[in-house]
Amino acid sequence: MNSAYPVFAAKRLGQAVVVVLLAYVLTFVVISVLPGDPLTSTLRNPENGFTEDQIQKMVEFYGLDRPVWVQLVEALGRFVRGDLGISLRSSQPVATIVGDALPSTFALAASALGVALVLAFALAYGTQVLPRRAAQLLRSVPALFLSVPNFVIGLLLLNVFAFQLSLFSVIDPDAPVATFFAAVALGIPVSAQIAQVLITGLDHEFGEDYAVVAYARGLGRARLFFAHLLKPSALPVVTIIALTVGELLGGALITETVFGRTGIGSVVQTAVTTQDLPVLQAVVALAAVVFVAVNLIADLLYPLLDPRVSLFEPRRAAVPAPAGDEALPEKLPEKASVR
Repeated sequence: MNSAYPVFAAKRLGQAVVVVLLAYVLTFVVISVLPGDPLTSTLRNPENGFTEDQIQKMVEFYGLDRPVWVQLVEALGRFVRGDLGISLRSSQPVATIVGDALPSTFALAASALGVALVLAFALAYGTQVLPRRAAQLLRSVPALFLSVPNFVIGLLLLNVFAFQLSLFSVIDPDAPVATFFAAVALGIPVSAQIAQVLITGLDHEFGEDYAVVAYARGLGRARLFFAHLLKPSALPVVTIIALTVGELLGGALITETVFGRTGIGSVVQTAVTTQDLPVLQAVVALAAVVFVAVNLIADLLYPLLDPRVSLFEPRRAAVPAPAGDEALPEKLPEKASVR
């Protein structure tokens, strides 16, 4: 391992921590500091039915009677300790509410990523080993996958496999079979981006001299794919996977609603409906943490997968200007024309 890698990893880790803290600060400002103070407005709303004693406890807990910068410091302190506050609707710790919903959402997102990788690999493999006409047809599939929203795919899967074929029940949306079809609905659009990047990388590598020579010497397309083309072509996939995490999380919220799953999607829906602002703030902060963490892992893996990646930006060495007769002319003479 390169001796500079620990320094590179520590630098990236520090940047990730700063990004997460800034995301939390921005969320705090949007929810708690902008004119109107939505948190206080929620507590004082007669429809919520809070007593004066309950309102006073909430005001003391969130420090609404203190200066804004004090509220921000206390909120950051609670966030670092893992204390996400108290729900305004259920009076339960927000960490408990979000923690109970996380396993279902993470299981769906992880399954969808697995489905997306399998589909992308199958499409990319087919474009390299199938006959030209079939390969060209497969190249158009990612555009089709990307053009269809995941909730439309989910509704089609529900209609065909749940209501017509009865392969799973909508009453038990957390069953393994139901989770699989929900992952398929979420993974199909995500697979399009991964497949397109992988296909482009394979086409580039197949045009390199080493691949042309290996193929000319009789190496089969399938063996060439696994032995020479896949690894260098898969490096950009690490980056695109990190970038699609946000789409996976956002799509998971919609897919959970379509399939009736209990997860972060239902928590967000309830929080928006009831104006449970601490829960919304916690979900936004959690999404930022997950997104930054996945991108951090991608940054740390890339130099390990490809030793050619520079860990740090190279510094330009100062080149002394030549003096005397070696000085360069202000204007280079034009190249003489050959007659």
